[in-house]
Amino acid sequence: MPVIAELIIQWYHSHRRDLPWRNTQDPYRIWVSEVILQQTRVEQGRAYYERFLQKFPDVFALAAAREQDVLLLWQGLGYYSRARNMHRAARQVVDDFNGVFPDSYKKLLTLKGVGAYTAAAIASFAFKKSHPAIDGNVNRVVARLFNIQVPVNAPEGGKAIKQCTEAIFTPAMPDLFNQAMMEFGALHCTARNPACQTCPVKEHCLAYADNAVHLLPAKKKKRAPSKRYLNYLVISGSSSETLYLTKRENPRDIWYNLYEFPLIESKEPLTAQQLTGREAFRKLSGNGNVVIEKMQGPVKHQLSHQTLFVYFWEISFDNEKNLRDDALKTPYHQLDEYPFPRLISAFVEENFPEYIKKLK
Repeated sequence: MPVIAELIIQWYHSHRRDLPWRNTQDPYRIWVSEVILQQTRVEQGRAYYERFLQKFPDVFALAAAREQDVLLLWQGLGYYSRARNMHRAARQVVDDFNGVFPDSYKKLLTLKGVGAYTAAAIASFAFKKSHPAIDGNVNRVVARLFNIQVPVNAPEGGKAIKQCTEAIFTPAMPDLFNQAMMEFGALHCTARNPACQTCPVKEHCLAYADNAVHLLPAKKKKRAPSKRYLNYLVISGSSSETLYLTKRENPRDIWYNLYEFPLIESKEPLTAQQLTGREAFRKLSGNGNVVIEKMQGPVKHQLSHQTLFVYFWEISFDNEKNLRDDALKTPYHQLDEYPFPRLISAFVEENFPEYIKKLK
């Protein structure tokens, strides 16, 4: 066993966290945990993992579920394409593999949403196949150990990381190596304030010798996020305790298949007069009389490549029959049946205590 791997595995035995997905070799449970933990902190992801397995205990239950129910359970985690891909992949496993997860790296890659890291993680943790699993934590550890100056999110940098990881990989214990490397990056060789003075491999770390730990891993700069202005029309129905919702149906846009209030998007902030004068507003309202009761915003919501400035316009119409056909009149007691983007659910929870009362 390479000395670096041996030292990190020794560290892992003493410092590892007791996490539920580490106590199983069930590929379904491992897969669920890996997808949830993409872009999600362990503390938050653990609660979602437990709720997810309670609702969908096996791949057959997930495959048979409605997408809306999967998205509802995912609400608040963000990156909703993960949930949609999981749902489709579950159906692949049931339809193409008779409900048995494939045990080969190549076949795992055929599942919707499963990339190189996730396939390697499932293959090594569930089936002890010899594939190094390289996530963000491993990228950081290896970049520092080998003083890799090339951006790790560029093709050349990714290739260097892969080659160096394979150089210290332990094929006889792939699951233990992968868990140890990821845990070491998560708890010890952290992005900020790594514990270099007590590091078990500092004598083998080229970046430590070069006083370059704080500079690595190097990354290409991302483009500046685009700005979007979302004007939500919060329309309470004339009958008590109802709201109007619409469904997002553009598969190439954010929050596909989630629900929201009727929306008018603009390239800049709008005044009330500008909003009501828009053709989209007139189409939605059927040219009926409109009263703007209140406006809240902007609420700034940061996504990976977009900055959203969100305005909530609480309005009333003189004739609800003029509303656009796809506006869904929804009683409060049914709101918990619809998956919302987190900023919509937060607005509802804060502004409609009657809804909270119904949930309780």
